[in-house]
Amino acid sequence: MTNPLLQQYELPRFSAIEPAHVEPAIRQLLDDNRRELAALLDGGAEGWDDLVAPIERMHHRLSCSWSPIGHLNGVLNSDELRSAYNACLPLLSAYHTEIAQNERLCAAYQRVADLEGSRLDTAQKTLVEHALRDFRLSGVSLPEDRKQRFGQVMERLSTVQSKFDENVLDATNAWSRRVDDPAELAGLPETTVRRARKAAEDAGHDGWLLALDAPNYQAVLTHAEQEGLRREFYEAWTTRASEQGLHAGRWDNTPLMAEILELRHEAANLVGYADYAQYSLATKMAQRTGEVLDFLRELARVSRPAAQREFAELEHYAGRKLDSWDVAFYSERLKRERLNVSEEELRPYFPLPRVIAGLFTVVTRLYDVRMVAREDVDLYHPDVRYFDIVDRDGSPRGGFYLDLYARPKKRGGAWMDDCVGRIRLGEANALPVAYLVCNFTPPVADRPSLLTHEDVLTLFHEFGHGLHHMLTRVDYPGVAGINGVPWDAVELPSQFMENFAWRREVLPLISAHVETGEPLPAEMLAKLQATRTFQAGMHTLRQLEFALFDFRLHAEFTPGSPPRIAETLEDVRSEVSVLRPPAFNRFPNSFQHIFSGGYAAGYYSYKWAEVLSADAFGAFEEKGVFDRATARRFLRSILERGGSRDAMEAFVEFRGRKPDIEPLLRQMGLAA
Repeated sequence: MTNPLLQQYELPRFSAIEPAHVEPAIRQLLDDNRRELAALLDGGAEGWDDLVAPIERMHHRLSCSWSPIGHLNGVLNSDELRSAYNACLPLLSAYHTEIAQNERLCAAYQRVADLEGSRLDTAQKTLVEHALRDFRLSGVSLPEDRKQRFGQVMERLSTVQSKFDENVLDATNAWSRRVDDPAELAGLPETTVRRARKAAEDAGHDGWLLALDAPNYQAVLTHAEQEGLRREFYEAWTTRASEQGLHAGRWDNTPLMAEILELRHEAANLVGYADYAQYSLATKMAQRTGEVLDFLRELARVSRPAAQREFAELEHYAGRKLDSWDVAFYSERLKRERLNVSEEELRPYFPLPRVIAGLFTVVTRLYDVRMVAREDVDLYHPDVRYFDIVDRDGSPRGGFYLDLYARPKKRGGAWMDDCVGRIRLGEANALPVAYLVCNFTPPVADRPSLLTHEDVLTLFHEFGHGLHHMLTRVDYPGVAGINGVPWDAVELPSQFMENFAWRREVLPLISAHVETGEPLPAEMLAKLQATRTFQAGMHTLRQLEFALFDFRLHAEFTPGSPPRIAETLEDVRSEVSVLRPPAFNRFPNSFQHIFSGGYAAGYYSYKWAEVLSADAFGAFEEKGVFDRATARRFLRSILERGGSRDAMEAFVEFRGRKPDIEPLLRQMGLAA
């Protein structure tokens, strides 16, 4: 049987991939890579062309085979695929640690830096520097017993983090709410009710069935007039994968969180760092833990008075003390009353096809590229579409899969991931391909998916990540696109793109009433823009709560003692929060960003990069939103350069100076 994961392809052959293919393919690729690396080192391969380039090709080949496996596990999860995926995690972890701890290979890279450094271009030099840094961070010079222990720690981490994700997915899928009395649905958007009706029909029930996915959760918390229904959904969502709630203890992530923190701390200690927060900063723009904490606390200092005023005003409006499940509901009502606009009133103006077409128009006007639908692609689900990105002359730049609707067995949230990385090294040539994933409300019957403006921002955000990956001009995978970009700078292109979705010049392009085709009226457009600073203090403090909790959790971990997860969160809330959640809230148990994603001791990156993105967008505000010279400079300084140069240098090249926090404060209405 031919294994599709071992064949060369432009795009994955999803329909041919079976769980049985996964482990044999990965084992063979790892064995092939080991043999090739041994041959290079034993044969005395030296220099960029004979050593580094072949290793880049090797890593790219493995990445292209593993990418569809990891992606399918996230968007089309099954017991068989999950088992195959998990079987490969320790194999991959062991392989990567083995490579990163190879002293002969490290010495060979050092010789490249010493002997060829002056002849390497900027991207090549950066790639070699990153490799040497990563050798050090993986303990290449440690004694053998500590090297071995580091490998064991990283292998176990990969397994435990994957289990954390699975528990969240299983706990989310296991909960749903049947509704027989239509009075319970009062206030819910029509799209939510129709979707719930269809879900009940599909399950063979009368009435309505509300699953615990992001669209339903947001709709219930924001619009359900029945406080009891809001509380049920809030409790179900915030107790997922914990010892609380309906499925208490069944998928409890509490012991996994403790183990993850302990393993990360041990890994950091093994390679010479006092804690995982310091280890994390070795690859970021921020250089010291104090620098990060000072940044977050300064933002909190500026934001908290505004947040306190906003929350007091909200409770005055509601006429009572508010619980956590009330805040979104009364905030939406207050916004509607004060600004005479609501997300649901706006939703008919943002049918998904119109938003996508407008987003593509924006990108075309900025960067002179076109998105062209392609039909001859092997897709993994009927909801998915594929697009090529082409230059003005028709030459291809890359492509992307667009997977936008919530469904069972699909991980929640929104993300961009690497399907194929750009490479041009000898015979290895590939253009970058991305996965762009969201969890919007699916279309019902003949009515398209209707987005809230928050959904629109999410789509623009993920497309910004996609452009960073797909428009790269760097030919070496290790520093092409988002690869090699410091984690606290990687959100710059995504948050930068969100700014366009607020602009008067852009909103007519992405809005048209689903029934009449009329663009968003001028008065509604103005009202929407006014919502940008509505409760900005409260929203900012919420993100700062996440960031401070994450960073302190990793910086203050004490081995041999309980991890103080709840205590740290309580301390942070005492410092920055204006509303204390109920005692049953177990938010950390489903905080995938930090426990299973890439944001451990790095969630601050969202706010850090927001400073960069607001300041970068300021250049467009000064010259014009569609100013081609400014867009071309952003393209060449940021998007096309990927991780091939220092992030601060790239920003300064674009902006002409270092970043300033004032544009962000103005954007949030907090500058005063």
